[in-house]
Amino acid sequence: MNDITTPRVAIVTGASGGIGRAVAERLAADGLHVVVHYSGNAGRAEETVEAIVAAGGTAESLRADVADEGEVAALFDRTEALYGGIDVVVHAAGIMLLSPLAELDLDDFDRMHRTNVRGTFVVDQQAARRVRPGGAIVNFSSSVVKLAIPGYTAYAATKGAVEAMTLILARELRGRDVTVNAVAPGPTATPLFLDGKDDATVERMAAAAPLERLGTPEDIAGTVAYLAGPARWVNGQVLYANGGIA
Repeated sequence: MNDITTPRVAIVTGASGGIGRAVAERLAADGLHVVVHYSGNAGRAEETVEAIVAAGGTAESLRADVADEGEVAALFDRTEALYGGIDVVVHAAGIMLLSPLAELDLDDFDRMHRTNVRGTFVVDQQAARRVRPGGAIVNFSSSVVKLAIPGYTAYAATKGAVEAMTLILARELRGRDVTVNAVAPGPTATPLFLDGKDDATVERMAAAAPLERLGTPEDIAGTVAYLAGPARWVNGQVLYANGGIA
């Protein structure tokens, strides 16, 4: 474990917006040095960095294709060069393309599989090799895996694969003092979720939770911060952060 006087270091993939940005800002507020990973939007990633620095934190933006093992290895190499090591890896990058199974374009399926499944595998592989003792790996699943909402077949399938990887990797890291968990958000007010939905659909989904609202990126970031920090006895679990939707 790194010296307690040395700030912990986190990589957050998909941190240029939405839930990923909220996670990056929350971890930075908790005192971690944060690498803000992005894939295509350098401007938004830099906005995240600027917000963290303005709040008194430390951050750097780095680009990588999460499904490219060479680029991900370089991302981890650069993080170690910048900050001396890695303690937390939060893999929030993902894409969601919706369609009934019978109508889904298989190119869309392949795109989701590459980013959501291969991307998780590639990032977790580097994390498993490099995260220091006392650290945490946090993947992202989705509540749609158990809610079984029509139209989400292919997306839910990719997230089911993420859950399988998470549960097994936690056991493969026996003796390392590194936890591996996944967060499974429910309906959360992000551009990824809201895109293509009319007001009536959004209102219906917001009313489904007993708390009668959509989640916020900050709600999910709080769950991640718990897993990344104090939750040392939570390991090999999928936490459904969805406001109580059954």
